[in-house]
Amino acid sequence: MHIAYITPEYPHPELGNSGGMGTSIKNLVTALCKMGHKISLFVYDQHKTDTFIEDGVTFHLIAKKHYKIGGFYFYRKHIEQYIDKHSSDVDIIEAPDWTGITAFMSLKKPLVIRFHGSDTYFCHIEGRPQKWKNAFFEKRAVRKAKAFIAPTQFAGKKSIQLFKQPLSKLKIIHYGLELDKFNNNSPEEFISKRLLNIGTLIRKKGVFQLIEMFNKIIIAHPTAKLHFIGADSYDVQTGSASTWQLMQEIMSPAAIEAITYLGKVPYGQVKEEIQKAHICVFPSLAETLGMVTIESMALQKVVINTSIGWAQDLIEHGKDGFMHHPDDIDAYVNTVTTVFENDALRKRIIKAARETIEEQFDINYVAQSNVSFYNSLI
Repeated sequence: MHIAYITPEYPHPELGNSGGMGTSIKNLVTALCKMGHKISLFVYDQHKTDTFIEDGVTFHLIAKKHYKIGGFYFYRKHIEQYIDKHSSDVDIIEAPDWTGITAFMSLKKPLVIRFHGSDTYFCHIEGRPQKWKNAFFEKRAVRKAKAFIAPTQFAGKKSIQLFKQPLSKLKIIHYGLELDKFNNNSPEEFISKRLLNIGTLIRKKGVFQLIEMFNKIIIAHPTAKLHFIGADSYDVQTGSASTWQLMQEIMSPAAIEAITYLGKVPYGQVKEEIQKAHICVFPSLAETLGMVTIESMALQKVVINTSIGWAQDLIEHGKDGFMHHPDDIDAYVNTVTTVFENDALRKRIIKAARETIEEQFDINYVAQSNVSFYNSLI
């Protein structure tokens, strides 16, 4: 097959910053290329227009354009025209739900939308108002899709409900990992009582709850450390330009001395930091899946995750990880303490975590599931 992906991000030195969505697409694209499929990437909002081929993937960089009026419409039409011009032998096109980039496009090939996490979805989950134009763009884009893919049952069914689409058009396919790149040959080598959180510093990631947790953890375990990895961000609730600054304001004096903010780090270093950790803590209030959860489990780390919807597709509480509601501060503190003090439990959890990832998130199996679904739509 020849499969095309429309995306605003993808991990590559020629492109801008990329998050979990870009990582999940790259993992899938790499596996599809190994299977012999042809891949085209249409990466919009770039600083230049360019085309190049690398590792069997044809990259189409589409420069961001500015218009005096109606840019939201004319730029989407510009992308549509560019894609139509360069997709004569494409079999199927996939686009993300975020911002409804395909809202005004009438593409000549079948369109699948993957629910990576729309503004509509996140506004609903977080209980905050959504801008009218964002809702309009995303709903219009969704109506033009032939089918939908979601990484978890929760994210898929909630998105289908919000966009008022038939459940029959939805397919659940997890994100996948190249497991040979996520081997931890020394799972017994880590820094004792070191906690790690990975993700943008933003309220919906539960970072303020995590500070509250650590304020209590440091009392019972004075040698504990907490490391944050990810970009700082604007806080929508207070208007502060820095969430990190707000986080520091609620840290206890002991916590301030024990918390390290590493900022954004190269992808390879993220894996190194995961391997150093004793426990990875992700008390997020809004996700569709959360790549860092499955990456940490693959690297044989105890993960203490949120208990909200999507995480239930990833973890069986007490078997291969733990789940608590982000507002249940004491539950997190108690679980961290239990894992710190019970190494036999840690060993049992990390062994089961790796087995879960191998059984459900192997990119080779995931890629074949995608191909089968794409073929059913052509």
